[in-house]
Amino acid sequence: MTTPAWKVSGQYYETCSCDFVCPCLPGQMAVSPSKGSCTFAMAFQIDRGSYGNVSLDGLGFIVLGLTPEAMGKGNWSVGLIADERASVEQREGITAIASGTAGGPMSALSGLIGKFLGVESAPIHFDRSGAKWSVKASNLVDMAAEGAKGVNPDATEPLHFDNTGHPAADRFALARASKSHVHALGLAWDDASGGNNGQYAPFSWRNG
Repeated sequence: MTTPAWKVSGQYYETCSCDFVCPCLPGQMAVSPSKGSCTFAMAFQIDRGSYGNVSLDGLGFIVLGLTPEAMGKGNWSVGLIADERASVEQREGITAIASGTAGGPMSALSGLIGKFLGVESAPIHFDRSGAKWSVKASNLVDMAAEGAKGVNPDATEPLHFDNTGHPAADRFALARASKSHVHALGLAWDDASGGNNGQYAPFSWRNG
């Protein structure tokens, strides 16, 4: 079966269990995460999107994962939370995009994933006020962060990472996570230390 043309764009938000700033990207995924392993939650708020003839406008999804050691060593466990408002066709499209099976940026990670944890549905709520944001999916995910500023007290923009190679966005704002709670798909992670890593950016994906 031929994969249809698809495209999605909107806002991406992430927190992970590494200390701020996460060492995995500047370490080219060859270094150990801050805590030895890394749990992450990557949330995507779709403003506009389509999978073939199926509209994905206004939906959301969250990619959850655990990397047991240095990310480049693979053996990741990854699962998906899909917007409960999605129809069967929309859910299938989101799953294909988020898993990388339909091509696009996430397909670059497929060789690193050792176990797919499955898909759960939940209402996903995104809230954004300037550099502060939060994402909540029922009792499965509850995370929040605020963009990190530099030493200039008059700065209006947060610090940014450029040329990241990250599948979500090649440039993203750095953030400090205020809370991260994940209890889904066999993953359990709770942090409210205020010292964990966060990041966010506009995203625009397509296949082909």
